Amino acid sequence: MIDQKTVEKYNARLAEKSIVEKLNFLVENHSKKVVFTTSFGYEDQVITNIIFNNNLDIKVITLDTGRLFPETYKVYLSTLEKYKKTIKAYFPPTDKVEELLNKKGPFSFYESLENRKECCFIRKVIPLKRALADNEIWITGLRASQSDNRSGMDFFEWDGGNNIVKFNPLKEWTLEQTKAYVKENNVPYNVLHDRGFVSIGCQPCTRAIKPGENFRAGRWWWEQGSGKECGLHEVK
Repeated sequence: MIDQKTVEKYNARLAEKSIVEKLNFLVENHSKKVVFTTSFGYEDQVITNIIFNNNLDIKVITLDTGRLFPETYKVYLSTLEKYKKTIKAYFPPTDKVEELLNKKGPFSFYESLENRKECCFIRKVIPLKRALADNEIWITGLRASQSDNRSGMDFFEWDGGNNIVKFNPLKEWTLEQTKAYVKENNVPYNVLHDRGFVSIGCQPCTRAIKPGENFRAGRWWWEQGSGKECGLHEVK
């Protein structure tokens, strides 16, 4: 049985282990129940490289919201071609997307925080829950320095909303370390990063950041005080 005690045990037991050692431990102790979600940003590409280069038995999946940048699909393809491994796509439910657009139009998320979270829930959270179902470990590309909301996170956390243990292997990495790894290991990356996009999500909801702006400023830039989260990483 996995629960909050599992998180406490793993944080204590695996504290000094390398990322690969931690991943091997998870594969050995949660066979066929470890999943990694990628959105093809710098951080996720680092983890994908580690998983595929070490032939780890970890499911790699992505959430295709239907509103992604063309550049994101290009790095998706480049990643498939480089590693010759499977990255399974999960889509939002067609009926709910149709209902949302027919009722509120294609850009309802600009109108209110409630509308934006509704769109995120349909396009991201619902397919995520399908992807996480029957798994025990969820690997993410979160880093503590990405936002104030993430500054206090640990390597292992309990996600009560999904009844799963989250593992954040890059928790202590800086953006500079992440970019250096990508360059040194010739990892495919999203060219939008070269244009000032540090966090890349859906096309209508993401912009490049300006010098001196917060890491998350490019996400839902029209909002103030919303926490800049979509619901995927709200620990309950």
